[in-house]
Amino acid sequence: MVESLRRIRLAAVNIDGVLLNDTFSPVIHRFVTDRGGRYTADVEYAVFSQPQLVAARALGAAAGVDWAPEKVLEVYFRERAAYLEHEPVRLLDGAVELLRRLRALGLATVCYGGLDATHFDRHLGAYADLFDGPRYVCTNDFRPGVKEITTDIFGLGLDEAVFVDDVARVAETARELGVAFIGHPSGFAHGHQGELMRAAGVRHLVGSLAAIDEPLLRTVDAEAAAGTSWAATTGPGDAERTGIMEPVDGAAPDGTAAGA
Repeated sequence: MVESLRRIRLAAVNIDGVLLNDTFSPVIHRFVTDRGGRYTADVEYAVFSQPQLVAARALGAAAGVDWAPEKVLEVYFRERAAYLEHEPVRLLDGAVELLRRLRALGLATVCYGGLDATHFDRHLGAYADLFDGPRYVCTNDFRPGVKEITTDIFGLGLDEAVFVDDVARVAETARELGVAFIGHPSGFAHGHQGELMRAAGVRHLVGSLAAIDEPLLRTVDAEAAAGTSWAATTGPGDAERTGIMEPVDGAAPDGTAAGA
């Protein structure tokens, strides 16, 4: 029988870009560049893991269109639907195995993301028994949702959870709260989340779900137990100090790709 982890009791796993393939970055990239905009790390930072209307304002500004956020969302989701006709949503390799591995280590497991629960039901409903609590949490109203999922929904301490996500903004929030984090940045050719995560001080970056193995999870657990999930030299604002990010006009200072 596998020995349970010492401190961490919950694994919160993002849906799009971790369990499912990234079907947001390519559409956002095309939305911006097809309209003459530049797709940069700043654009990703302003758009990803934001409430949909906040993301839409930033996306419209990056694309150079003077549209209401509601129209940006309408056009964006229409273009995403066209993209999905050729690149459908699918489970990433190792997703189910990862969920089983987390549960074998005694962890409650929950999925979260910016789209409503029908997205989870459609693509992960067959594996609903591998999730706990509400099974899926829509975080659009309180992005990125690290504190809300850990303390409000599961009633745990912040040092008792690990988040697995593909977006650096989530990592920054986890760092500010002292929550363990594993980064799984998208392999999208024009993406910047890997560099943004490194700038944010993410210690554990993986290129596949198979890499989130038992030794890594036990390492993350030991760090959580010791209070060393994040290096002492990191703190809020480190990513900005690298010079990677500059504000995008129209972006709220505190507000995922729409739904990612």
